[in-house]
Amino acid sequence: MAGSHNKVVAPKPPLPWTVRLKLVLLLPILYRRDSILRRLLVSFMDLQQVPAAPHHPDVRSADVTIDASRGLWARVFSPSPSAADDSSSSSPPLPVVVYFHGGGFVFNSAASRPYDALCRRLCSSLTAVVVSVDYRRAPQHRFPAAYDDALAALRYLDDDVNNATVLSDLVVGPLRVDLSSCFLAGDSSGGNIVHHVAQRWASTSSSSRLRVAGAVLIQPFFGGEERTGSELALDRACRSLSLEATDYYWREFLPVGATRDHAAARVCGDGVELAPGFPPAMVVVGGFDLLKDWQARYVETLRDKGKKVRVVEYPDAVHGFYMFPELADSGKLMEEVKLFVDEHRSKH
Repeated sequence: MAGSHNKVVAPKPPLPWTVRLKLVLLLPILYRRDSILRRLLVSFMDLQQVPAAPHHPDVRSADVTIDASRGLWARVFSPSPSAADDSSSSSPPLPVVVYFHGGGFVFNSAASRPYDALCRRLCSSLTAVVVSVDYRRAPQHRFPAAYDDALAALRYLDDDVNNATVLSDLVVGPLRVDLSSCFLAGDSSGGNIVHHVAQRWASTSSSSRLRVAGAVLIQPFFGGEERTGSELALDRACRSLSLEATDYYWREFLPVGATRDHAAARVCGDGVELAPGFPPAMVVVGGFDLLKDWQARYVETLRDKGKKVRVVEYPDAVHGFYMFPELADSGKLMEEVKLFVDEHRSKH
């Protein structure tokens, strides 16, 4: 037909109407071009959850200060003694999951309702203590502030005095904790933090009591200057993420003037260094996530360097699917994380 032209139409993920509605309501905020107004709107819409949640009787929680000078704190979740199989001294100690929330290094916090709910689900599903770290966010605190805060949280837990206070007195009670079974977990930008902190911990903490037994990267946020096939094909297809949004996040987080080929973003290829003690990794990939090609390159890099990595794929998953408990894949993810933790935790 004269005057016609071909237009690439992005595929649409199969989502229930309830999830589609939530994402549609989010779009006008995420894709506003005025970054200052966007941050204000997101802060206004970011509903906070207090640590005590009576509608979750099997999970207890408390907020703890890690470093008051930089406003660093964490929300700690633990199973109630009645929820654990056995709270006696003869029972196996609980693994610890240190969680880093997503939000492009810019948005959300450990107190955001979706992340409070997600960490409660992890705590209950894994029967583990979950420490959700509220790291400093960009653009007020650019690279490497988030990584420094995450590392400070691990060092805090590794300290004998603070560990006894945080993990025993405030939350855990009679339940014992195994710091040799510590797992790093995070989604999106939090998954990016998991990689960098696992590398830094493996490089500098050989004498520490805390042992990072595994790394769980849920749809990790990596990137580079060139556009991958999935970025071009799935731009806005998942409605929770777009190239415009990812570019904005990198501009806010990376040092002023840095490109997306900065080492914080680009973690694939021959130039990436990995410490000998880099832990086994589990990488979660969604079929409708525009970041999936970068995640595939990351997995290839880990394997090329002899690291143990398990890939868990959800073909119909959009970026952020784990935030919606009504999605079947969200429940399956809890099961997969539990399998990974059970496989790599210390054997007593």
